[in-house]
Amino acid sequence: MKKKLFISVLAFMTSLGVGAQTNELTVLASKPGAQVQSTMYGIFFEDINYAADGGLYAEMVKNRSFEFPQRLMGWKTFGNVSLQEDGPFDKNPHYVRLSYAGHPHKHTGLENEGYFGVSTKSGASYRFSVWARCPEGGKSVLLVQFVDNATMGENQCYTEARVNVEGKEWKKYTVEMKATKTMERAALRIFLRAAKGQPMTVTDLEHVSLFPKDTWKGRENGMRKDLAQALADLKPGVFRFPGGCIVEGTDLETRYQWKNTVGPVENRPLNENRWEYTFAHRFFPDYYQSYGLGFYEFFQLCEDFNCEPLPVLSCGLACQYQNDIRNEKKVHVALDDLDPYIQDALDLIEFANGSVDTKWGKVRADMGHPEPFNLKFLGIGNEQWDYKDNPAFTSRLQKFLDVLKKKHPEIKYIGTTGPDSEGEKFSMLQPKMKEMKVDLYDEHYYRNEAWFLDAKNRHRYDNYDRKGPKVFAGEYACHGKGKKWNHFNASLLEAAFMTGIERNADIVTMATYAPLFAHVEGWQWRPDMIWYDNLRSFKSCSYYVQQLYSLYKGTNVLPVKMNGKVVAGDEDQNGLFASSVLDKNTGSIYVKIVNISNKSQDVKVTLKGVRNVASAKVVSLTSADPVAENTLDNPDKIKPTEKSVQMSGNVLETTVPASTFAVYVIKK
Repeated sequence: MKKKLFISVLAFMTSLGVGAQTNELTVLASKPGAQVQSTMYGIFFEDINYAADGGLYAEMVKNRSFEFPQRLMGWKTFGNVSLQEDGPFDKNPHYVRLSYAGHPHKHTGLENEGYFGVSTKSGASYRFSVWARCPEGGKSVLLVQFVDNATMGENQCYTEARVNVEGKEWKKYTVEMKATKTMERAALRIFLRAAKGQPMTVTDLEHVSLFPKDTWKGRENGMRKDLAQALADLKPGVFRFPGGCIVEGTDLETRYQWKNTVGPVENRPLNENRWEYTFAHRFFPDYYQSYGLGFYEFFQLCEDFNCEPLPVLSCGLACQYQNDIRNEKKVHVALDDLDPYIQDALDLIEFANGSVDTKWGKVRADMGHPEPFNLKFLGIGNEQWDYKDNPAFTSRLQKFLDVLKKKHPEIKYIGTTGPDSEGEKFSMLQPKMKEMKVDLYDEHYYRNEAWFLDAKNRHRYDNYDRKGPKVFAGEYACHGKGKKWNHFNASLLEAAFMTGIERNADIVTMATYAPLFAHVEGWQWRPDMIWYDNLRSFKSCSYYVQQLYSLYKGTNVLPVKMNGKVVAGDEDQNGLFASSVLDKNTGSIYVKIVNISNKSQDVKVTLKGVRNVASAKVVSLTSADPVAENTLDNPDKIKPTEKSVQMSGNVLETTVPASTFAVYVIKK
């Protein structure tokens, strides 16, 4: 059935543009319309596909505080190793005790497998740290090694360093290790050794950590540099975090709780990740959240990227797909018991914006950021919905709004229309969002190619109620044929759809593709925007679509017409989609044209109201193969190219190749 659908979609696209006539587009350049919000194109982060630990968060040690339910998961132990549970961090009480192995030629220690291996680059430096003590007094040595267990050579160890531990008190010890070998699947090995002239001494280890020294912005508890740079290069206007379904949790006990993610990293409690077990066919029993990447780090990244933070909090409903509402007293928070959840929202606003004299503002200041983060947006609930006989979501949302709007009217609050882009849930919730006077509501649509080609969706926002709340397209992606990978055709249809987002910037003020990240060995969901293994990464075609819209966002919509109509791939428009914006800051006009047909199209663009053009260029994303994609081994197979174009006065005559997204950058 999926194969037939894909063939029919390609047949539809092939039938477009059979004529040889010139397609005439008119841009009303002297009539700038709706303002394009700075938040229009952004990023959505969820810890799915090993996006945090094992991904953006650069920690290389799995189960660094021995708090996984299987306390030594990720570790191998040898010699005399025991597990203790009265450690220095109350939320992470477990640690390991290393003792004499019983014979001078036996060894005590442990070894960590990392996330899909401990991976090192030759010549790169790594920061090893550990909290340690000698509980009976005295001194000891930790011999820390990078080891290649698969080597056929003489020595498994290719890099090592020594940590000298002394005294009964817990202390943090740090040492730098410079790798002499590039290895994708190495391991971190730690031997207990006696200090010179000393007997073997009992030594306790807690919070064993390893980071690349070269993290994003050089931060010790930092982000993986290439992945953070890829986000920065998107020039996002808004950053939604921390999800997604993890906001809800499979049950409320494992929902994402922001207060557990701030403060000293050593004392942030482990949380179960609901993506560990959601799909039995992609099951990862070692997928937990260390919370090393927490709300402070999210806010910090927003500051780095110069974009607006958009945190989303639980509304008191666990995932409704996995929990029957009829058992709401068992698995959902009753309406009368919502106060702690509402207080969490109030406290978050205080953490982000409060002065250093407030309780949560002080927590932020103590972490190193006395200045406020200037939070302006807050989402309540993720993909929740109502039932005909039970306003499960809206009744809870209303309780939040009654308190939050009164105490913090300066914040814009975001509701949701549920998990669907149409149908019963959507039709029920959309008018309720208007009645409740939320500032924005969140729409989600992961749909196939046929959905993106349907006339109703090509014109989705053209007829939306302009008197209602603004729209946040919070999660969307085109899921192509077969196994839904990141092939070019899906990205091309996303580019076409986004012309409708752009021309309706008066109603759509935020849009974020999802999901953002995926480890090639640890994914649960695809397609995704950025893929990686432990040493390399690549940007999908969808990444470049998002980047081009963001880089050429402009400040105001300019009307574009073809045959007197908006350009949305209609029957007489030969597979063409178009939108245009003016950038008042630079004096540039950006005309975006998407040709989804399999034939090149001659296009004449007339800029009404413009006399002189200083320069013009076109930035294009194209592929002759609709199912081609970028890969780790060929990361630049499909990427934007740029060339200058000539204009005659205010007229651009050009040919848009088949299957191409083109952005014309015209300097007045």
